[in-house]
Amino acid sequence: MSRAKAWIAWSSGKDSAFALHVTRTMLDCEIVGALTTVTDTFQRVSIHGVREEVLRAQCDAAGLPLRIVPIPYPCPNEIYEQRMAAAMASAREDGVTQMIFGDLFLSDIRAYREQKLAGTGIAPLFPLWGRETTELAREMIAAGLEATIAAVDCKVLSADFAGRAFDAATLAALPPNVDPCGENGEFHTCVSGGPMFARRIPLRRGETVMRDGFAYADLMLA
Repeated sequence: MSRAKAWIAWSSGKDSAFALHVTRTMLDCEIVGALTTVTDTFQRVSIHGVREEVLRAQCDAAGLPLRIVPIPYPCPNEIYEQRMAAAMASAREDGVTQMIFGDLFLSDIRAYREQKLAGTGIAPLFPLWGRETTELAREMIAAGLEATIAAVDCKVLSADFAGRAFDAATLAALPPNVDPCGENGEFHTCVSGGPMFARRIPLRRGETVMRDGFAYADLMLA
């Protein structure tokens, strides 16, 4: 009997990358694609601000065909939902029956995903759901995951965290009100190495750009 086919919601960050690793290690499904929204105005991963060239290098290192959903900036919710619905229809045509998400504990986000997938023939999977985030962050680092903080919400975290490695020193430096995995949107990461990749992706850091209250570290292929 063939294994179920899945796509993974690929953000370019640590949670989706570790969800990929856990799924491949522990779950009986075949991941056949990575779905990413890219803001076409900037040619960067939405919210994370990661360059498309880095995104493509990630998916190549992970052995995953990349499925880009282009969205405008700003993006009205109805346009986002229309384009995601079209992507899910394409997934079903490819025989995909499962969608993997790296969500950790935000119940409203999980409920939204479940609602939007209801009736599509695609079941959502949440392999990291409910994990204690301090423990999970340490487990990611111990497993060899390498990531850089790509975006910081300056309302809750100093802009100088942008560009820092996601490592034990950074975890220790985070204010107590910031989730160690940034699950509340305090920061977002860009993964460059780890057990989910066949090879490391060498990155170099450019300038830090401020936009809409966020600090973005411009990460480029070295």
